[in-house]
Amino acid sequence: MEGVKGFDREAFKTVHESGKQVVSVRMNDEKLLKVEGLRFNVEGNVPWCPHGKYLKERPSFTLDPLLHGGAYYVQEASSMFLWHALEQTVGENTEGLKVLDLCAAPGGKSTLLASFFKNAFIVSNEVIKSRASVLVENITKWGSDDVVITNNDPKDFTPLANYFDVIVVDAPCSGSGLFRKDFAAIEEWSEENVLLCSRRQQRIVADIFPALKKDGILIYSTCSYSKEEDEDIVDWMMNELQVATCRLQVDGDWGIVEVESEKHKGYGYRFFPDKVKGEGFFIAAFRKNNGDNFSLRYPQLQAAPKQEINIAKDWVMKNKELFFFKQRENIIAIPSLWKQDVALLQKNLYLRKAGVTVGTVKGKEFIPSHELALSLLLNENVPRYDLNYEQAIKYLKKKDLLLENIMKGWVVVDYCNVNLGWIKVLHNRVNNYYPANWRILKD
Repeated sequence: MEGVKGFDREAFKTVHESGKQVVSVRMNDEKLLKVEGLRFNVEGNVPWCPHGKYLKERPSFTLDPLLHGGAYYVQEASSMFLWHALEQTVGENTEGLKVLDLCAAPGGKSTLLASFFKNAFIVSNEVIKSRASVLVENITKWGSDDVVITNNDPKDFTPLANYFDVIVVDAPCSGSGLFRKDFAAIEEWSEENVLLCSRRQQRIVADIFPALKKDGILIYSTCSYSKEEDEDIVDWMMNELQVATCRLQVDGDWGIVEVESEKHKGYGYRFFPDKVKGEGFFIAAFRKNNGDNFSLRYPQLQAAPKQEINIAKDWVMKNKELFFFKQRENIIAIPSLWKQDVALLQKNLYLRKAGVTVGTVKGKEFIPSHELALSLLLNENVPRYDLNYEQAIKYLKKKDLLLENIMKGWVVVDYCNVNLGWIKVLHNRVNNYYPANWRILKD
């Protein structure tokens, strides 16, 4: 790192040896309108993201029902700078845009994209199957209905040439920016791994670049300090791909270091933990100069049976234009605007999740889905029951509940106005329908 702009050897060593940890969360503005009962103390605002908060100390997030209900996401503050980069490059008018988060797990940037882009179509992709499962869980908790999760290699997007307006590539890297918070990253780091990561980053960007529209925005980021993974990738992109660098306006008080690549003077932004309140991070933004119109023919998505749609509609908000289709026995709702896009992705990619699973019809009974309980689509007239903290933790551990004065049938339970899931009240007991694989195991 000697010679890297902004690197201060002594200050860098001091902050890493201090053992100090910065804790930050990003609030879900769609779920926090009435929320109370936050189990942490806010120390201040993350200046480059309007929903980012610094905490005074790290609480037990696992034992906070609001985390499980998707009221906030625990995200490293530096990576929230993506919000500011989008404000500077995409702007406020996001309606109708198609956005790809290519390396999405565990979901921090995808949930940020879901909050930033209004009336847009978000594709959240993760190539590793096990990590895609974590992504599904976190996107489900966030509650958005316009997100599709795919489980594909970047090269699988080849048929979707000129499709996306925005692509975010938070590339796998050598992880040196995480040294302060993750000691394992130190043991795994090597100069050979840096070079391996650099080559992999080039392949990932090259494979996905054709899917970006002309004049589309590509945002590239890593949690590495290495020039080979940062400025050298900027130069490689400007040399090999038809892109123009985007310079961002950054407040000087934030401590972020603006850098330029050696050959083509492309702009990048590096975060040092001795200068910013956050971990090591690098981000750069580009605009694509070439490309044609998207030319693939959109397939049709077959609607669910009308009788089942009429049943499902009673469980969702009345003021949303939704399209209902079936995946096996599940009835799924997506904004009507995106029905052809879901069909297109379904034809060309492997989909793990699309929109919101509303539930299933079994005979004359409707069984609501856990996704519906956590979504922003749930009909406000659905019966609900407010749990106190002890009851909420019991529910999230999938233990039996003893509840008084509660009506029979399906009831959504919440904590501090944030929905947690379903129970079914019978004449002699309450069945807990929290997903077994999501339950809290910690005492």
